[in-house]
Amino acid sequence: MNNRKETSKKEVVLIGAGIMSATLSMMLKQLDPEIHIKVYEMLDEMADESSSAMNNAGTGHSGFCELNYTPELADGTIDISKAVHVASQFELSKEFWSYLVEHGYISSPDNFIHTTPHYSFVTGEKDINFLRKRYETIHKHPLFKQMEYSEEYSGIKNWIPLVMEGRSREEKNAATKIRLGTDVNFGSLTKEMFSTLIENGEIEMNLHHKVKDLTRREDGRWDIKVKNRDTEETFTTTADFVFIGAGGGAILLLEKSGIREARGFGGFPVGGEWLVCTNEAVIKRHHAKVYGQAGIGAPPMSVPHLDSRTIDGKQQLLFGPFAVFSTKFLKHGSFLDLFKSLRFENIGAMIQAGWHNMDLTKYLIDQVKLTKSQKIDSLKQYFPEAVSEDWEEKVAGQRVQVIEKDEKKGGVLKFGTEVISSEDGSLSALLGASPGASTAVAIMLDLLKECFSEEFNSPQWQAKLKEMVPSYAGNFNDEAYCDQVRQRTHTILGLEL
Repeated sequence: MNNRKETSKKEVVLIGAGIMSATLSMMLKQLDPEIHIKVYEMLDEMADESSSAMNNAGTGHSGFCELNYTPELADGTIDISKAVHVASQFELSKEFWSYLVEHGYISSPDNFIHTTPHYSFVTGEKDINFLRKRYETIHKHPLFKQMEYSEEYSGIKNWIPLVMEGRSREEKNAATKIRLGTDVNFGSLTKEMFSTLIENGEIEMNLHHKVKDLTRREDGRWDIKVKNRDTEETFTTTADFVFIGAGGGAILLLEKSGIREARGFGGFPVGGEWLVCTNEAVIKRHHAKVYGQAGIGAPPMSVPHLDSRTIDGKQQLLFGPFAVFSTKFLKHGSFLDLFKSLRFENIGAMIQAGWHNMDLTKYLIDQVKLTKSQKIDSLKQYFPEAVSEDWEEKVAGQRVQVIEKDEKKGGVLKFGTEVISSEDGSLSALLGASPGASTAVAIMLDLLKECFSEEFNSPQWQAKLKEMVPSYAGNFNDEAYCDQVRQRTHTILGLEL
């Protein structure tokens, strides 16, 4: 690792037992079996916060249906660069999961991933024109070549009947479809990876343990103060490298680390709430993820979608999420989290970010005031014949949108995933939200490259990385290459092509 004294066995501490820590644990143990890894999780279950099925959208984020990944520029052109980037990253995730299946670290892909077609659906002339231009641009890229487009009532009804039933044939609608989309239960995936590592004696898992503080020693290592929530005992453990993957709670621990790179960062919490269908007859009639346009000011996690999910082996149907406001940074966190995060270095940035994002403030206020009846009205934009009695409200996950200090604007609200690392590479923290879990493999590869640079560039690690994720440096702009990668991973994961 960068600029640190080498030891015979590296000590690594991962904070949080979610998809990010599970992915990093698995990679590190494959790359260096001698490395010693301890995981500390505040809750008494693994993957019970942001990675949990009900707290996560579950969409294998690949840019297929997420319209906010393809903004329309001032000149009227559609910028597909983010969608292509995210789609490429998801291909890497599928490669790594395929490697884990082949080597027995995952017992069956059916436990966490299923083919679920991805649709974008819009109404009205303005949004139809946007979707048409998006399709005309993006389907030319090899990653999106299977995308289909329709403005015909019968065609769209054949794709997504629940969405079209009850609509007039005169109503203007448009939709795109990619049938090789996926639904991913990141909670199940996380537990499967961790359980295998635990059973093999490859990591030390400590549940119901809360990290209270982090202090960097003169030798560059870290002292981590931990509280056992069962016994109330507090103790200190030491690590060469620390990863903070504690979901929304990461920002509070990052601030406690005192690293220079964390100065000026703040966080704005945004919660979610689903409408969950209770009518089995309705659930069975919709096998798709249907995304629409986000409201003005809406954060990425609040893009509305009518979402078929497989959770614990059972098909479910969700709509939302609706945004809710809480000062908690975690679903199981404290209402004091937001206030505890305020520092002299970030309070100005947070105020400025709020000032420059009044649309978001208004959006959240409007969302918080919604009654169930009003939420059902929103659902009817996607499912006109929805009946209120068939749906119940259920709290979803909690996210923290990153606020970064900016010399020109004072503070900028960042939508996406941010990795903050110390200059010496001894500590790294993951902040932010979508696309998050879907791109965990690419994020962890970049983290390894930055924080374990010497080992990363060694012939041994490079050979193993090529085995685990063959397309890490691949070219997904090449159609033949893209087809070859998908043919292999979809076959191993039991997905349609």
